[in-house]
Amino acid sequence: MVVVGAVVAVINRTVLLLLALLCALLASSPLLAAVLPDNRIDLMQHSYQGGGVSIDGPALMLRSKIGNQVSVSGFYYVDTVSGASIDVVATASAYTETRIESRVGIEYLTGNSILSVNYAQSDENDYNAKSISFGIAHDTFGGMTTLSLNTSLGNDEVGRNGDESFSEQLRRYSYSLGITQVLSTRWISALNIEVDMEQGFLNNPYRSIRYRDPLAELGYAYQFEVYPSTRNTFALGLVNKFYLPYRAAITASLRHYQDSWDVQAFDAEIEYVHPLGERWVVDSHVRWYQQGQASFYRDLFDFASQQNFMARDKELSDFTNISLGIGASYRFARWSWWPAAKPELNLEWDHIRFNYNNFRDVTLADTDVGTEPLYRLTANVYRAFFSVYF
Repeated sequence: MVVVGAVVAVINRTVLLLLALLCALLASSPLLAAVLPDNRIDLMQHSYQGGGVSIDGPALMLRSKIGNQVSVSGFYYVDTVSGASIDVVATASAYTETRIESRVGIEYLTGNSILSVNYAQSDENDYNAKSISFGIAHDTFGGMTTLSLNTSLGNDEVGRNGDESFSEQLRRYSYSLGITQVLSTRWISALNIEVDMEQGFLNNPYRSIRYRDPLAELGYAYQFEVYPSTRNTFALGLVNKFYLPYRAAITASLRHYQDSWDVQAFDAEIEYVHPLGERWVVDSHVRWYQQGQASFYRDLFDFASQQNFMARDKELSDFTNISLGIGASYRFARWSWWPAAKPELNLEWDHIRFNYNNFRDVTLADTDVGTEPLYRLTANVYRAFFSVYF
């Protein structure tokens, strides 16, 4: 806990220092011409298949400028979820539900700064989430440097199907700082810091831990997970983008994560984008992720209520994953009936493999307690979206 307190103190000092720097630059730098994002319409269909869970649905995004200083946006997203993950299916049946997410946002351009406000709401039959966020992005030093600051506040309501008396709250606070620097005509680098704080009900109301019980038929029994009521997280990311002489680009990203539950993680990603002719652009990427377990996680506890906090969520275990992805976009010829429009079709596919190092597959029979095979998961994610810029 002393280490966590020291880390939080360093984070607070860093946030205050960068905030003071951003405010000073806002007050002193000359007015340059920042640019609002392009008008855009997106229609998307997405699909996830893996680990006994299927998620799919459509999405729609609209963004339009109002005059020269204001841009408004709206986003509508639907998830239809069916099945159940391996750490839930052992104690609960598969299910089907629909989650609907909607967002609205506004951006205001003033000199060389863009101010933004966004509101998001997500609704499903046992979980409702609302959040509001504020941000500022500021160009300085002749447009060579961009500083950004974002903060958000969320309030979630957690329920449990079949138990109308169950109702819990979760509050989420998020702060992020970023600096993007043009280092040369072919090299752009960005450093991002994010601090998240959560307070309330943080575990899944359907998930259970298992503990040894020689009187039980399987040799173990279940009880609901018990989590701490707070979680503080810190993430530091570095992104470098290199533009190659033949119009292609390589992006290399590194990210470190740690939290007050003793989870530490590191991931690295490389992406390559290559144009083909005047209309096609293809891209590929590979991402590697490694995570250590939370301090109160165990696949199998020795007895019931062994600790104050107990978890068997596989996402809090020790695991690695690697994902490979490819994509292609095609820019259509301009429409004669809408000359300002630039239509584009995008197709993307990701293949993900998870290797869990201390989470076991209890659905396999004829194995001794605690010696079940380690769980492995493969998943495929598909996205197809049609965009119109204008």
